[in-house]
Amino acid sequence: MSERVPMTRTGYNKLKAEVNDMDNVQMPVIEKRIAAARAEGDLSENAEYHGARESQGMLQAKINLLRDKLARADIIDPATLPKDQVVFGVTVVVKDLDFGDTEEFTLVGAGEEDYDSGKILITSPLAQGLLGKKVGEKAEIEVPAGTNHFEVIELRFEE
Repeated sequence: MSERVPMTRTGYNKLKAEVNDMDNVQMPVIEKRIAAARAEGDLSENAEYHGARESQGMLQAKINLLRDKLARADIIDPATLPKDQVVFGVTVVVKDLDFGDTEEFTLVGAGEEDYDSGKILITSPLAQGLLGKKVGEKAEIEVPAGTNHFEVIELRFEE
């Protein structure tokens, strides 16, 4: 899995801070829980010990995943990209041709996604289907639930 992970400097710094917090704040707390549970004696029936070890494993897996993303980071400066088509960092307004409503998405990199506010990963099927489209162009995008049909209505670039 050596694919590059596109992200802005802000997204990179956010992920780096998250890893730092997990490594230096959350992990020591879990290690103290393990030590306290181990001090109680018999570990075979110690639910607190087993729960803390499981928490430690899950946190370490998340740390490893984020470190992998950081190692494969491809820092992109949206200011250097074309302003007349759907590219990384753009906020695109599309019309859903099947339902007639409009939707707005901002194409972001790892660490900046927030699906509730319309910030979707540039690597998602929807973003990939919109990449390179210009205002007025239509996109047919295969998603797990079927095929979506969109028309690009507007492009906005945040400064």
